Amino acid sequence: MATSTASGERPDRLEEACGVFGVFAPGEDVARMTCFGLQALQHRGQESAGIAVGNGKTVAVSKGLGLVTQAFDEATLAAMRGFVAVGHVRYATSGSTASLDAAQPHVPAHERFALAHNGTLVNTDPLRARLAKEGIELRGDTDSEIAAKAIGLFTRPTHHLRDGIRRAMELLEGAYAMVLASSESLYVFRDSNGIRPLCIGKLPDDRGWVVSSETCGLDIVGAEYVRDVKPGEIVRFNRDGVISEQGVPAGRRTSCIFEYVYFARPDSVIDGQSVYQARRAMGRILAEEAPTDADLVLGVPDSGVPPALGYSSASGIPYADGIVKNRYVGRTFIAPTQAMRQLGIRLKLNPLPSVIAGKRLVVIDDSVVRGNTSKQLVKMLRDAGAAEVHLRIVSPEVKWPCFYGIDTDTRDQLIAANMTLEQMNEWIGSDSLAFISVEGLHRAVSSACHDGFCDACFTGDYPTRIPLMQ
Repeated sequence: MATSTASGERPDRLEEACGVFGVFAPGEDVARMTCFGLQALQHRGQESAGIAVGNGKTVAVSKGLGLVTQAFDEATLAAMRGFVAVGHVRYATSGSTASLDAAQPHVPAHERFALAHNGTLVNTDPLRARLAKEGIELRGDTDSEIAAKAIGLFTRPTHHLRDGIRRAMELLEGAYAMVLASSESLYVFRDSNGIRPLCIGKLPDDRGWVVSSETCGLDIVGAEYVRDVKPGEIVRFNRDGVISEQGVPAGRRTSCIFEYVYFARPDSVIDGQSVYQARRAMGRILAEEAPTDADLVLGVPDSGVPPALGYSSASGIPYADGIVKNRYVGRTFIAPTQAMRQLGIRLKLNPLPSVIAGKRLVVIDDSVVRGNTSKQLVKMLRDAGAAEVHLRIVSPEVKWPCFYGIDTDTRDQLIAANMTLEQMNEWIGSDSLAFISVEGLHRAVSSACHDGFCDACFTGDYPTRIPLMQ
């Protein structure tokens, strides 16, 4: 879901918008199961969390700010009884302020369903105008509320949610992986390009069904992966069984390739491709494309570690744990002053001088967006005694903004869109700087069960109509 923000407040890396989870399991504690699933997806959003539960008559929702463990307590979960549930963890692409008004799932007024959304719609203005023409008021400015109100509007003529979802999907443009709970059924549906991930799992002994942004959400509740939701597909789960239909025709398959680079957990599998193995392959390919003489290979925790191991194995340069991550520090980019934000990397990462002093280092990281974090990282390693710092990035240069649910700046804030490689290297302060090629990144994820990916942030090749470039 998305709103607007000042670009100066954005983080110096690509950030995911959110994660969604859903359960249909009569006889199970679906609220607690959803809570576990959201904890597995916590890396996708930490600003707020929400759960909605249907019991056959009504849909009750509970939402809170912060982490899943902060949003829900035992009493809240125990009170949410039912057999269908959806949940959401949010990263606020709207900026640094989290609010309960923007937290999901969204429950439209006078409707008996709750909607959770991962992604961003690109045609909110005409949708907003269409709803206003129908006399429908919007309380906030999120595209998730717009989608929910549109589904409610189109459901009324037939009183069938599948009709409402299908009609709404015909109008929604952009990226969306959505889960919806009515009082009796779980619905899941995905945009026609399949940009944002969504998978289906089955509980043992036919106890029910689970859907999740990533397979790690299935694993935590003991569900077996069945398949991914197809682009443009609607799937309904209820006591009558499972029904699948094509809500809108499937378009060009363009799954977000950055899921493999950074967003997804390494233990997830997306479209048949292990995220961990893809990251190892990125490192091996990067070693082929950008070799250098060095004493040690270091990975910037956490996403840089698997590719660092791949780089090490391909290059023959030993791998070392030379950077320690403090796992108890939250997202520091939301600090209120620039000076405090610049301390963020020091709060999260700390070098080991006993490992790196006097050494020539190859340092593997996932991306360079604005460049500030990379600059601080290189200085931190030099201060710890590194003789040389050769920075290797396992994504291509980020030159274009994303409109599909990733928090990136306008082009004037993206360092690679405004500097040459040599200028970036000089500004960051590294001894050398290299990025994996677009072709190399595609080669690393070649085990996916399809060959269509969105790489627009690297190439500018957007799979859908996009708003006016800024």
